[in-house]
Parts: sequence; C-alpha cells; structure tokens
Amino acid sequence: MTDKIPLLIDTDPGVDDALALLMALHCPQHEVVGLTIAAGNVGLRYTVRNALKLCEVAGRPDIPVFAGCAEPLLHPSPDAAEVHGQDGFGDVGFPEARTQVQDEHAALALLRLSHQYAGELVLVTLGPLTNVALALKLDPTLPTRIKRLVVMAGAVSAHGNITPAAEFNVAFDPEAAHLVLRAFPKFDLADWEATLAHGFLHREVEQWLQAASERARFYEAISRNTRLWSEDRRGDHWHSADSLAMAFALDPEGALEIAERPLGVELAGTLTRGATVTDWNRQTGAPDNARILLRYDQARFEARVRAALAA
Repeated sequence: MTDKIPLLIDTDPGVDDALALLMALHCPQHEVVGLTIAAGNVGLRYTVRNALKLCEVAGRPDIPVFAGCAEPLLHPSPDAAEVHGQDGFGDVGFPEARTQVQDEHAALALLRLSHQYAGELVLVTLGPLTNVALALKLDPTLPTRIKRLVVMAGAVSAHGNITPAAEFNVAFDPEAAHLVLRAFPKFDLADWEATLAHGFLHREVEQWLQAASERARFYEAISRNTRLWSEDRRGDHWHSADSLAMAFALDPEGALEIAERPLGVELAGTLTRGATVTDWNRQTGAPDNARILLRYDQARFEARVRAALAA
C-alpha cells in the first residue's frame, strides 16, 4: 500500500507533453498508474511510441502505456506536426523504447483504473479528450470515481492558438471536449491564455537544458526545433501548456488566482467551432463547472520544471 496520490495521464505526446510527463514521473507525492494515449499532436503510431520512449528516458519503463483513439469521434482534424516534428519528438531519430504497449484499449484501461483507485484517482488530460469521451460513453458513472480532473484545454476568452477562437486540444475533437466537460460537474482548467501568462525566457531554458542528465539531454534534442519555432513567432518567452497544467495538477497550492465559471464548447460555429465559451457574467444560470487557472506561482512552476530535467 502507498500513500502516494494515484495519477492517470491521458496524453498525445509531443514536445510539451514530454516535459509534463517528466514532471509527473519525478514527483515524489504522486504515483503515475498509467498513460492513456490518443492521436493529437501527431498520429497515434507516434504518440504511443513517444510515450514508451519517455518512460524509458525517465527510468520508469514499468509505467503501463495504453493506446487509444487514432482519430476524433466524428470529424478528421489536422495535427500539429509543423510544431512538434513529423514524429512529435523533433524528428531527431531516437531509438525506439524496448518496452511494448499494453493490449488493453486506453478507454477500457481508464475505466478499470477508475474502479481500482475509486475516489482517489487524479485524472490529468494533456491532449484531445477523445479517449475520455469514449470511456464516458461506455460508462457514464466515470466522474463519480474521479477525485479530481485537471484539463489542459481551451482559451477562456477565445484567443485561440489553432484558430482565431479555439485552442488545439479542443479544436482537434470538439465533440469529445463537449461530452467530457459537460459530464464532469467540476474540473480544473489550465488553458492556452494562462499558458501565455506563464512563459519561460528562452535563454534560461537553454541553461536548464545544459544540465548533465539524460533527461535534460533528451529534452534538449526533441524540443530544439519547437523552441526555435516559438522564438521566431512568439518572441522572448517559450510556452509549455501541458507543463503548466501538470504543475497545477501536482501542486494545486501554487495557484494564486482561480475563477469559477460555467464553461462549454461551441460545436457549430462557422468561425468558432471548438471555442470554449466562458459565461463570465453568469448570464445563463448554468452552474460553475470550471475552476479556471488565472495565475500560478512562477517560481514554483519553474522549480518543478528544473527538477524534472534534473537541472
């Protein structure tokens, strides 16, 4: 028996997912009980491969990895290979992990683990919500067994990063996001706009990545092109959305400002499909379902990242 908090991570490993996973795998207060993998940043073949490799690099090849949905629920969506590389990990040609993916589908693993750790499990989603939506369709009672859901998704005032109004994880599979965010009466949200408010200076990140550790060397290689892409387009700061969500998941006391509001997903808008619509003025009468992270302790955030890299 362990006193550690069980953590299940649903993810689509590209570059920022990798940093978030390193943070989770090196958090002494939490035990990662599985990684459920979806397509998103790149195709499922690569996201599964990347998850297995990341566990190996982290010295945790024992973490079970479950392959899930290879495409959105209803409509095809473009990936983010132009940012993460065609393989999602910077196209650096690393050797594949020696471990293998589990036979169980990610949605089924999610349900099984929710029973095994009922009332204690923290579920963190870093990619499109397709796997969780499928699990909900199989068993709508899932939310009753999840202690806390932390979601990296959305743009709460519609300043999107993949369309003018939508953030990538929601835009990739809006129907899945709609199903999940409607099903959970409460969830914690770290969105793209919070990400932009919590960037890292490029020159400081470069120093962290010079650490004499396998984790730092690996992450420096897979993130190099993404960081160059970011510096060219976004200026002095590099932004890691999934890392901020993971910091919020692992250390909720680091949150300095949170707003609770009703939040839903737009499915039909010509210009706004995939937007997360926040009822800031509580005009609809809907209950506050989202605990929206507005401000996080930057020093605590950076310390967790450095620890994950052994920097």
